[in-house]
Amino acid sequence: MQDVCRFIIAFRTPISISAPHTYLSTRPFLPLHSTLSDTFSTRFTKAMKVVRGGLLSWPAPPLSWIGHTGTIKCICYSPNGRHIISGSSDATIRIWDAETGVISGEPLKGHTYSVRSVAYSPDGRYIISGSEDNTIRIWDAETGAAVGKPLEGHRSDVSSVAYSPDGRRIISGSEDNTIRIWDAETGAAVGKPLEGHRSDVSSVAYSPDGRRIISGSSDNTIRIWDAETGAAVGTPLEGHSSFVYSVAYSPDRRRIISGSEDKTIRIWDAETGAAVGTPLVGHSSYVSSVAYSPNGRHIISGSWDKTIRIWDAESNIGVGSSLEEGIMNVLSTASSLSGQHNLSGSNSNTIRLSEQFSHQPPSSCNPLHACFYSKPDSNGWVRDSDRGLLYWVPPDCRWGLHSPTLITIPLTSHLRPVSLDFEDFAFGTDWPQIFNSARR
Repeated sequence: MQDVCRFIIAFRTPISISAPHTYLSTRPFLPLHSTLSDTFSTRFTKAMKVVRGGLLSWPAPPLSWIGHTGTIKCICYSPNGRHIISGSSDATIRIWDAETGVISGEPLKGHTYSVRSVAYSPDGRYIISGSEDNTIRIWDAETGAAVGKPLEGHRSDVSSVAYSPDGRRIISGSEDNTIRIWDAETGAAVGKPLEGHRSDVSSVAYSPDGRRIISGSSDNTIRIWDAETGAAVGTPLEGHSSFVYSVAYSPDRRRIISGSEDKTIRIWDAETGAAVGTPLVGHSSYVSSVAYSPNGRHIISGSWDKTIRIWDAESNIGVGSSLEEGIMNVLSTASSLSGQHNLSGSNSNTIRLSEQFSHQPPSSCNPLHACFYSKPDSNGWVRDSDRGLLYWVPPDCRWGLHSPTLITIPLTSHLRPVSLDFEDFAFGTDWPQIFNSARR
């Protein structure tokens, strides 16, 4: 059943448009390890064949995930990378299957206003959420049930929440200018609020070793705090000329990054608080979200200019072109554990998935004149001279498409070289011949 669900999701385009292509266009591109591959190979003959470059696993999940009825304020991967959680202005949290993009279970309901921040516990058993209803809630990640009562104490919107690396503490930042620490087991407040910011606290995070807390604020500064005592460490990190919307630690805890309304990202030495290099400039509007890739090599930023940008964390130089979301402002970003995919949440009420690097076909790859070897259109279809549908190609296989006798993609290319054989392909009005008569 899992394979059937993935089949429907991966091939929803050809299946929904043309019944024959449920067989014509899916059989060749089934992953080698799929149980459906064995079934299709014996039941369906006279299909086109993938000579080289077949998929080993199911293609990437759909690019747009729809389910919320309001703006996506926050997104987060589970520790094992299997699920994604999202919080929305519709006051709910949703859990998604990270591989298929399918919603898992019912929405988590309990907040009375927008959900501004979500996070998983380090062991993946719990979810926490901060809301504009001034509360933090804890949820069972398996059942979606609320755990205990809401954590109350903030006098204004809770804009950011995070777990400590050992899972024993929860921190929250609020528009009441404070940070609070909570016991994750009992929900009780730990110590007094951390005070020092002169305006809204928009983002909070623990250092990877759990010894420090960082916070970004509308007072244009970043502050570092001792996680055990709550005391301020050093002086505020100053340099941004406007609101600091997002802060994060590098995985090796040596660096801090911040995104600001001044359209820049800044990198700081986590030990000394000194600025590292010059600001990262490229976005044309507010930088609303910043994060490190899991290996720490790249920085991902989301902006109100409707793009996601990727930066080299060592050179501070942009990597490739910006990933154009093109619909609404990007409010939240997250990177998969493998670093292969980025997620973004926006005002369009959807979550969008994009590859870590946006590949373009090399200029040397000119489409062949023969219809069968034509370059797929933007929807993945290869058509005949009368615009009829010949076959459909999954996104992961489109750029490196070629015939068995024409190798147009260098072996060192980052593109997937996919070689197709049409020698025994029953297409057009002959398509029923693909059924193996002995197995009807």
